[in-house]
Amino acid sequence: MMLRRGFILFLPRLVGLLVVACCSMSIVYMLACTPKGDNQQLALPRVHSPTVKEGYEAILQEREEQHHNYIISLKKQIAQLKAELQGRTEQLKNMQNQYPDSLDIQLDHSKPEKAQANLLAFLRSQVDKAEVHSGVKLSTEYAAVPFESFTLQKVYQLETGLTRHPEEKPVRKDKRDELIEVIELAVGSLNKPDGVSKAKPHVYTASDFVEGIYRTEKNKGTLYELTFKGDAKHQFKKIVLFRPFGPVMKVKNENVNMADTLINVIVPLAKRASKFRQFMQNFREMGIQQDGRIHLTVVYFGKEQMNEVKSILENTSKSANFKNFTFIQLNEEFSRGKGLDVGARFWKGNNVVLFFCDVDIYFTAEFLNSCRLNTQPGKKVFYPVLFSQYNPSIIYGHHDSIPSLEQQLIIKKETGFWRDFGFGMTCQYRSDFINIGGFDLDIKGWGGEDVHLYRKYLHSNLMVIRTPVRGLFHLWHEKQCLDELTPEQYKMCMQSKAMNEASHGQLGMLVFKQEIETHLHRQKLSSKKT
Repeated sequence: MMLRRGFILFLPRLVGLLVVACCSMSIVYMLACTPKGDNQQLALPRVHSPTVKEGYEAILQEREEQHHNYIISLKKQIAQLKAELQGRTEQLKNMQNQYPDSLDIQLDHSKPEKAQANLLAFLRSQVDKAEVHSGVKLSTEYAAVPFESFTLQKVYQLETGLTRHPEEKPVRKDKRDELIEVIELAVGSLNKPDGVSKAKPHVYTASDFVEGIYRTEKNKGTLYELTFKGDAKHQFKKIVLFRPFGPVMKVKNENVNMADTLINVIVPLAKRASKFRQFMQNFREMGIQQDGRIHLTVVYFGKEQMNEVKSILENTSKSANFKNFTFIQLNEEFSRGKGLDVGARFWKGNNVVLFFCDVDIYFTAEFLNSCRLNTQPGKKVFYPVLFSQYNPSIIYGHHDSIPSLEQQLIIKKETGFWRDFGFGMTCQYRSDFINIGGFDLDIKGWGGEDVHLYRKYLHSNLMVIRTPVRGLFHLWHEKQCLDELTPEQYKMCMQSKAMNEASHGQLGMLVFKQEIETHLHRQKLSSKKT
């Protein structure tokens, strides 16, 4: 507290010292830059010279130009010093105003000038905190924030995920718009006249851009370094830009009551009675016992195993005293999109949250609340990125036995991956689903219908919430890619099948299994000899 008071009292003195220092610098500069005296006067023409008049006029004109240029130079220097002094003074005043609570940047809209000054000071502090002018000490090699490089056409990225590539075109609109804006700003800055050089300036365009690097520090901002071709071979122009992040601002503070928000879980199904039994165990524990605000709609295709599925549903209903379920049977070829569409339109009650689900999905009660909180009729739909489980027989092949299902549901790179290419599990209000036009019912079989619906929402005015969630799992099962699928569907199915088995490291262990066993055998023989 004593230090804070001392600092506040010292600030006015520091401002005064800065004013005196800048004035002293101005006087020294003027004395140092004053033109030389009589010792270096130009030689005057002789009095009796025929050109004496013209000579004096030329000398006077030259002296006049020198003094004129000197005055202009002094004015520029004084203006620069004044601007710098004013900037430092404002910065100190802002620090003094904010010091009682420097971490809480208040943007008071009733005093726009003060709010603007506070914001400007904060943004300057963001530049000072970021590694723009100098580096910072880091604890480990993992603490460094890597850059990503880019050209006019492509971005080269480290964090690729499963659907992205080490080299890709920036297809995401925000990323594409961001990089285009940065390049245009850099070109505009390079083309601004410097007011010093009299040579004809080189006009830069985007085609002169060679490459750039950028990185984002989440609590500071984004740093860009762009390189352009110079005026000659092996010469370049480099420009550094920084987009500081502003202070955290409160946008909304509201109470959300989800006590009466019902979720209708819709599951399309054909055969797979054993998987449905496993699904109902999860549904009973998480949906009925822990959550309780839930309805189940099963849309069944065909008649094979139908009685077994109905029996599982009825037994759960009796044992858990659960009546909120609907069973719809369709005598036609399985179509996931058709099943979900029929289930959604069958509902006749009030507007309800629809959770489109599959029989090989495991969800928690926590996820059901996320489903409610991230949907809003006419405003938001929820597209969670679920965690997809690898083949347990590969993951736990070196164990004595495979752990129970609940013990397998761990989010680690050895056990699964974020299924960022999947859009099948989604939550939205029924009204939004109906208004958007539902599924494309011409799509048959596996795949495609979910992407089509996802694109509809992206093309609408609804906000699409896309984020990984820790309470939604895709359970591993052997995938069958049927011959009747279209070439595009078959390709998607095979790609999904390949990604589902194991991580790169685990698959590598299988590929080099023979080499590993040979090595271990040699090691055993060697230890016996010694």
